[in-house]
Amino acid sequence: MKQNKKWNIRLGAFCLTALCLGTGVALAAGAGSESDPLITLSYLNETVLPKLESDVEAKAAQKQAELTAQFDQTIAQMGSGGGSSSASYTVVTLSVGQRLDLDLGSEVLLRVGSATAGAAVNPALVDVTSGGNLNSGEALVQNHLYMATMTDHYITAGGGTVKVLVRGGYTVT
Repeated sequence: MKQNKKWNIRLGAFCLTALCLGTGVALAAGAGSESDPLITLSYLNETVLPKLESDVEAKAAQKQAELTAQFDQTIAQMGSGGGSSSASYTVVTLSVGQRLDLDLGSEVLLRVGSATAGAAVNPALVDVTSGGNLNSGEALVQNHLYMATMTDHYITAGGGTVKVLVRGGYTVT
């Protein structure tokens, strides 16, 4: 009976060893297969990174082309708006009752004559010179710089010839 126990222990140890070896062989055979790939540094450097770089460069070039087209379209619209848009001042002469519609951010400086500010909501213009506001219907002061801080703001020429300096977009109606 003692000998039977020794054989059972030996047989159990042998089976456990075989099971462990079989599991190790099975795991080793599965590593690096298509279902469980093993990636090497050379694969990353020679295949993955160049593909990734070319994809990023292609998308960046595509986005740059889109932005360039949008920029060109915006510039073309500014040039064909019936008014002007400029980084420097433009002298504009208005007759009695003519209206000068200002784009957002445009500046106007009254040089000759009289004009009144207009807008649907107050303030109509911001007086940059004094730091105050000019409400709709109020007269512009000569040699004061005014800024349109919202769309649909304008000035209307008073009596006689009116000359203003304008920087930014505008339309005369």
